[in-house]
Amino acid sequence: MRHIRIISLCAVGIVALAGCEKSGNSEVSRAFKDVNVVDESNMSDIMLTVADPNEAVSYFKRSSAENPDRADLQRGLAQSLVRAKRASEALPVYVKLLAHEDSTNEDRVNYADALIRADQWPEAEAALNKVPPTHETFKRYRLEAMIADSNKQWKKADSFYETAVGLTTKPSGVLNNWGYSKLARGDYAGAERLFGDAIRQDKSLFTAKNNMVLARGAQGNYNLPVIPMNQTERAELLHTMALAAIKRGDVETGKGLLREAVNTHPQHFEAAVRSLRALEANVTN
Repeated sequence: MRHIRIISLCAVGIVALAGCEKSGNSEVSRAFKDVNVVDESNMSDIMLTVADPNEAVSYFKRSSAENPDRADLQRGLAQSLVRAKRASEALPVYVKLLAHEDSTNEDRVNYADALIRADQWPEAEAALNKVPPTHETFKRYRLEAMIADSNKQWKKADSFYETAVGLTTKPSGVLNNWGYSKLARGDYAGAERLFGDAIRQDKSLFTAKNNMVLARGAQGNYNLPVIPMNQTERAELLHTMALAAIKRGDVETGKGLLREAVNTHPQHFEAAVRSLRALEANVTN
């Protein structure tokens, strides 16, 4: 009887230990699952920021194929395709994502961005029209401004650009876009002012420097602006100024600026040399 009682107690102990082991395994599994989610989230962030864009596309394609119901992986795939300059491929991914219950207003804004990159402007406008007015973000208003520009709705574009500038701590890019909008309309003085604002925000933004020179040249002002520039940039800006002068019919001024650009550049400036030779050959003929 005593032996039976001992065996029974041992059996109870074994069952209890088995229960503890099962419970422990479950806790460990949950812990590993949590760790994997954190690691996967970090990996997604890395893929969307510092990883090679095409490697990111491969990662999200594989991950979304393994987990077809996860909106975050569809979102990552669409964003990585846009980063890889494959906006047309991103569009069907965004369409699928927007049908998901976990899609957001920002997903629709990003869809509109991809449509613009794919040169589908009416579709982008329709996509933005579905975003509620309460969703006020820098990207939304920047895209609204670009669409208003494409429709030549200048007052609307100015309003959207102004709002976008107020919603970011790094407005240089949108200021440059706004300036280019003014340049396209023929408001050269307004464009020059905005390009100057962009350069003050980001002294390394060469696109704004080049655009500023175009705006000055269009007004017949062939003096380089007083802005930060290195020797190579100075030569390139002189080249741009020369082309602006030639376009206005000030050929001799243009030739002089081209020669100055060639002499200023620290290396051989093939583009300026070619322009000068073509111009001199044309004048000779």
